[in-house]
Parts: sequence; C-alpha cells; structure tokens
Amino acid sequence: MESLPEATYYKPAGVPLRELEEVILSVEELEAIRLKDMEGLDQEQSAEQMGIARTTFQRHLYAAHAKIAEALVRGKALRIEGGEFEMPSTRRFTCTACGHEFEVPFCNGQRGMDMTCPSCGQGPVCRVGSGMQGGGRGPGCRRGGCQSDRNVAGSRNATEAQNASDQGK
Repeated sequence: MESLPEATYYKPAGVPLRELEEVILSVEELEAIRLKDMEGLDQEQSAEQMGIARTTFQRHLYAAHAKIAEALVRGKALRIEGGEFEMPSTRRFTCTACGHEFEVPFCNGQRGMDMTCPSCGQGPVCRVGSGMQGGGRGPGCRRGGCQSDRNVAGSRNATEAQNASDQGK
C-alpha cells in the first residue's frame, strides 16, 4: 500500500444511510484494484509490488471485483476498511538527468511530479518500481520503468559504443 484512500465510504445518492446494507472492501482488495485496473500492471507485477503470492493477489482482485459489483448492482454502500498491510515509510525516486537514486519520506508535503534531483538539481524524477514519472502517469514514462530513464541509458550505451568504435580506428 502506498497510501490509505482519501475516501473510504461510497453510497448511492438519495438513499438514507440507515436504509442501506454495506459491503466491506479491505484495503488489500482496493490496492489490488488500483494496481491491476488503474496502473495496468499484470497480476505477477501487482503481486510482487504488494509482496504477496500471485494466487493471493488473484483472490484479492476477484473478491474486490465481486464486492464492487454487488454494491453497484444491488445499491449497497461500499466501505473500505481493515485488512493486514504495511505502509512504507519512504518513496524511492531516480533522476532522469543523472541517474541518481534517492528516498523521500511519505507525508513530507512533496509530490513526486514537483521534485527535482537532490544531486544535480534537475528533473523530472521517476518513482522507482512504479514506472511513473513523479509517482503518477506522466509524459515520457510508461509501465515497467521511466521512458526518460531508458532514453538516458540508451544514450549512454550509444555513446559508449561510439567511443569504442572511435578507439578502434
């Protein structure tokens, strides 16, 4: 879990709360939905990010889909609570300009997309492990790693190849 959800309760409009049945969605089930359906990771990548077996991830995902469908189709309230999870204390980033990796504590008021590298003072930075620039989907980044980071690595490899070629002349 990267962070707890801002909203933890959803209900049909116009129906008094006292008249509604609730469906409880665990925080792990919500995280499974976020990773698979929002971030577009496959089940193996999602399970790895959550630190659980793929089969366990699949159970969380299927349970979440069933619970959300029940709430929507049957007009029930959806409460997000409970589960067994740990919140990381830091976020890891890498600079697309110089390749420096650094950590930033959660809840420090800084958004990833607004950060610059503490080593070279440039940006953008990409969240390590998420494949997202600044911690959210941004230009130049895609699933599996930051595209800008790949371009920097590709440029280095091309430069190294050119230098080797020049030395061989």
